[in-house]
Order: sequence, then C-alpha cells, then structure tokens
Amino acid sequence: MASSNARVELPANLEDVPIEHLVQLIADMLERLMAHNDQIPLSPESLTRFHSRAAPGISVLEYLQRIVRFTNVEKSCLLLTLFYIDQICALRPRFTLSSLTCHRFIITSIAVSSKGLCDTFCPNKFYARVGGISVAELNMLEREFLHMIDWRLMCTREILHEYYINLIRTHSRGIYAVAGADSPLSSSDSDIDMDSGTSAPSSPELQARSVTSRSRRSTSEPSTILVEAGTPDAVPRPTLEQNMAFAALQNSQDRSR
Repeated sequence: MASSNARVELPANLEDVPIEHLVQLIADMLERLMAHNDQIPLSPESLTRFHSRAAPGISVLEYLQRIVRFTNVEKSCLLLTLFYIDQICALRPRFTLSSLTCHRFIITSIAVSSKGLCDTFCPNKFYARVGGISVAELNMLEREFLHMIDWRLMCTREILHEYYINLIRTHSRGIYAVAGADSPLSSSDSDIDMDSGTSAPSSPELQARSVTSRSRRSTSEPSTILVEAGTPDAVPRPTLEQNMAFAALQNSQDRSR
C-alpha cells in the first residue's frame, strides 16, 4: 500500500489536473482558512446571509466531492471560488470564510460561476438539492453574492493558474509537486513568507481572510494570504436583521451547551 505522504506529481497546466486532486487541494486550503477564521469572535455587524446557525455536519472536502459528483462542475469554476473569496474580502472587509459560511458560499459560487461562464449548467433547483439548502435560500444567496462581488465574475486564465500553483506549493502535507519541476513545491515555506517576507500579526482579527499567492501582489488584483484586514473609515451600525440573527445564533448556541 502506498504511503499517504507519497509524492504526487500534478501537471503544470491546470486544465490537465485530475479533478479529484484539485478538490483535495482546494479543500485543504479552505479548511485551514476556516480554522483560522473560526478564532475570530462573531459580531453582529459581521453577520451575512451566508451565516448558518451551526456548522454543517459534512466536511468541505466531502461537500466539494458531492458537488463534483452530481453537477459535473468545471475545474475553472472550482478555482474561481478562491478568486471570488479574495474579491469579496477586498470589497467587504468584514466578511470571513468560516465554518458557518463556507458551505453556502461554495454552492452559491459554483452556481453563479457555472451559469455566468459555462455553456452548460444546472438549474438552481438542482444546485440547491446538491447543496442541501432550499431553492428560495439559494436564490437569496445568489442575489447577495452578486451584490457582494459587484457582479465581477470574470477572471483570466493566468490568475487561475497562479491559484493552482499556489495550492500545490502551500498544501499542508507538502505531498504535491508540479511534474517536471526541479524540486517539489513544498509547503515548508510558511504562509508568512508569502506575504513578502513580513511577519504576520499575532491577533486573529488582523490576519488574512483570503487564499492566494504572493505572485499576485504585483498585479492590480487584491492581495491575499495573511493580509491585514483594513479598518473601514466609517464603521456601519448593525441592522435590525443582523441583530436579530445574532441573537438567534446566541440562543441556539446556548441551547446546545
């Protein structure tokens, strides 16, 4: 039996990567991002429609595998989920991808990107069934998603390729490498190294909320891993809906103790 830490070589072109490996790479990154962001205290003003009352019982990896199995999603749409996370975190600094938001974000992102950029896609009724939510809820999340991202759905192939290479380089177990590369792209380089060599802030509130590489910091796209969350000039007051949702979340958590 092969070792679970055996080196796995992946093709240099993202179009050629087996989708099961791409799912593993994306899930690994999202799980680490969620573990980090779950440390950030939940506040009323940070609540969004993507927040669930409790973390779903299915892992991100299993959830992505389920989506791939039933929707035949394109690999570009899976990678676009990471791109959209970065875009929304830049446009909406209060948003965090956590165990309460990740699953709804994923199914919404895939539904939106598939319908917006692919020749074939599923109806919302099917995406909702696969994602474990109602059609009405997915419709609401889709509208919120497009508003949060300011309808910026397009992304170049070059940027997606950078996401792909960075996922290989930063995989938590360091088992992946690009075929033909002189040396494996090890994850021994810390996430801090990806931030132009600067030290990461110690407070969770100041740490990164996104998922890409240092290579994109030279472009006009928002920068990513371990980026200090900017403080808005004017902090908006929580809405009545947010306060009610936060109170309901607290009551739910109190009952589960």
